[in-house]
Amino acid sequence: MASSKDYYETLGVSKNATEDEIKSAFRKMAKKYHPDINKEPGAEAKFKEIGEAYAVLSDPDKRRQYDQLGHEAYTNGAAQGGFGGFSADDIDLSSIFEDLFGGSMFGGSRRTRSNRPTKGRDSLVKVNLTFEEAVFGCKKAINIDLDSECEECDGKGGSGEETCRTCGGHGKVITEQRTMFGVFQAESTCPNCGGRGKTFKSTCKKCGGTGHVVKNKEIEITIPEGVDTGYQLRISGKGAAGYNGGPNGDIYIEFIVKDHPLFERKENDIYIDVPLTITEAVLGCKKEIPTIDGTVILDIDAGTQPGDQLRLRGKGVKDPTRNKKGDMYVVIDVVIPDKLDRKQKELFKELDKTDLETGSSFKNFKKYL
Repeated sequence: MASSKDYYETLGVSKNATEDEIKSAFRKMAKKYHPDINKEPGAEAKFKEIGEAYAVLSDPDKRRQYDQLGHEAYTNGAAQGGFGGFSADDIDLSSIFEDLFGGSMFGGSRRTRSNRPTKGRDSLVKVNLTFEEAVFGCKKAINIDLDSECEECDGKGGSGEETCRTCGGHGKVITEQRTMFGVFQAESTCPNCGGRGKTFKSTCKKCGGTGHVVKNKEIEITIPEGVDTGYQLRISGKGAAGYNGGPNGDIYIEFIVKDHPLFERKENDIYIDVPLTITEAVLGCKKEIPTIDGTVILDIDAGTQPGDQLRLRGKGVKDPTRNKKGDMYVVIDVVIPDKLDRKQKELFKELDKTDLETGSSFKNFKKYL
């Protein structure tokens, strides 16, 4: 007899839930209440309940009937009344198990051979750089532990190769599990040969039969100009060794760049705060400015304000992916002296007797006095 509980409530989704939302909710709850995982009382009944709910709501036709009639769609009367009723007993639960576990279900199998050529694992290495190394590029040697082919057995794992007697050379074995829904068949890696389909009369002692050993290798890398923190450089084919003749993995170098005491970098642009005295800002001057390419002489206009930015085109950092450089921005910082001698104080007092309130900001301020 079908459960009278609302199927949407059972899966914890709304009546407007999409197919993906229903599938996601089912996966989460099925894993939680699967009898092999959850041994609490009532878990098995709950698992059957959510399986029934998913079987209905995941099928467009069954869901449409359920939305129209609710659980009356399960009664014979509904079927006889022309609504095309269905029964929970007709639900194909094997498809549910296949959707959940992704393996071979009920009376069938999908064989996959793990002894096919497989690419080696990729590796990620983080490298610290100074500001200058990142901006101008450099060469660095890095040390990394990599999974490598065993030289003792040429990566085979042993000598005297023969077909595995446990799996017959398939690398997989079929196991059966009895559940309340019937017999569940699952395909798993052969425990005797580890999925290779082959065993050896003599196992290599150096690698323990795996065909691989861990080696520390020194690799020299060329770092292009302009990399920044988070930038990744791919070293193709220098990673862990592949299996069964597969290619090596790749190495990804991720950079961490140290801050500079004077320059601030924003993408490919450089910013620098340049201190000016009051007289330099008021009267204007020529100022020697450091850049990443050396010093330049910059003309500071009279009346320059604090926070003004002067742009130096092409004085930034080169983009590592294209032949283009950023700009440099000189940010003016007018420094107010915190100590004055007697003569300087007298000069400022004399200056204060003149009209210095000529800017528009003074006029706007005085409107509200």
